[in-house]
Amino acid sequence: MRISSHTKNYPDIFMCGFTDTCSRSILEIGNRNGGGGDIHMNTQPREPLWTKEFLGISLSNFLLYIAQYAMIAALPIVIMTEYGGGEVEAGLAMTFFQIGTISTRPFAGLIIDAVNKRKLMHTVLLAFFFVMAAFVFAASLSAIYGLRLLHGVIFAVSTTTAATLAAMMLPAVRKGEGIGYFALSTNLAMVVGPLVGLLLLAYFSDATLFALLAALAACAIAASSFRLPDEIILPQGQMRKLSVETFIERKALAPAAVAGITFFAYGSVLTFIPLYARSLGLAEETSLFYACYAGAIVVTRPFVGRIFDRKGADYVVYPGLLLFAIGLFCLGHASDILSLLGAAVLLGMGFGAATPAFQTLAVRSAPPARAGVATATYFWSLDISVGLAAAGLGIVAVTCGFPFTYGVVDVAVVACAALCYAWWRRG
Repeated sequence: MRISSHTKNYPDIFMCGFTDTCSRSILEIGNRNGGGGDIHMNTQPREPLWTKEFLGISLSNFLLYIAQYAMIAALPIVIMTEYGGGEVEAGLAMTFFQIGTISTRPFAGLIIDAVNKRKLMHTVLLAFFFVMAAFVFAASLSAIYGLRLLHGVIFAVSTTTAATLAAMMLPAVRKGEGIGYFALSTNLAMVVGPLVGLLLLAYFSDATLFALLAALAACAIAASSFRLPDEIILPQGQMRKLSVETFIERKALAPAAVAGITFFAYGSVLTFIPLYARSLGLAEETSLFYACYAGAIVVTRPFVGRIFDRKGADYVVYPGLLLFAIGLFCLGHASDILSLLGAAVLLGMGFGAATPAFQTLAVRSAPPARAGVATATYFWSLDISVGLAAAGLGIVAVTCGFPFTYGVVDVAVVACAALCYAWWRRG
């Protein structure tokens, strides 16, 4: 495939997007070999987002998350019906996955920045294929747990690699918009994945489920079979001496931490909505909740991405956190289907606006040579937060009830995230 000239300039323009005040109308840096080319009025059409490379990496990420959400929904049922396990054994499958993800994520960034990113993506997707296929032949719970541990390791490396590649191939002046669109691949998988998993179990068998997930891995390999400039896929700069900063990008810690606080509140939505809907007598409407949630993200995402690139992060983050907090408050006071779905729309609008902004801030805080570590730092914070939320907010929900958890505790958490963000931006 022939690489166009503007694609080869990615590394030169990457840093320009690191400042909110960077103008959309005066950005075109040339003369890469001479360094510091002239800046002139840009009368050229905006650089495209929807290249086949960007579509391919987004599709690969979508398929990875479909498999994950399908497993979240279906694997507990498989463990209890096919392996004779209970709720504890079903929960352990998620625990082993989280152990694999959280323990691998810091190393993922280091690996991504040190090797050929395209070859790494293909390698981990191939490993993903074999792990999914191995579930078909798993004969015991211990085998299931071992495979989930491996799945967590592969998931951490593959999703971090995909996000890094997506961020680096995007035009600098449209990075906020592009990362927002890329995040849709995760949001939509949250709706499609559980539906796929539960439908396959309802009409077919667990072996069919795992075989299809293996097929999705093969499709992900095909979708990521594109060429990119060496400046993007090859390592940049020299390896640092091993230290804490080798694995964690210090400049990305602030936006990652704020995102982590926000995801702590989101963890209760992700984990307990089915139980909460059942307590309201609305168990059958749970899928509608997630559909409305994802639909709100899809509708608002084009607007919030453009606002981020034109106005800056503050114009997206503050309204996003406010809408997310209002949505949580409404969720805590839901009593019927309309109020439940209305809360879902507000949650989707708010969460869908704020979180891609945090990811963009984290990625662009570091130089291109550290893009993988910055991305890993961001996702590591999310992994830890969601894991803590499942345990901590679970105790609150059991003790004080779901309305108090959503309407009071989660709202306070989001308010804390907003205060931390304001303190960081002013500092």
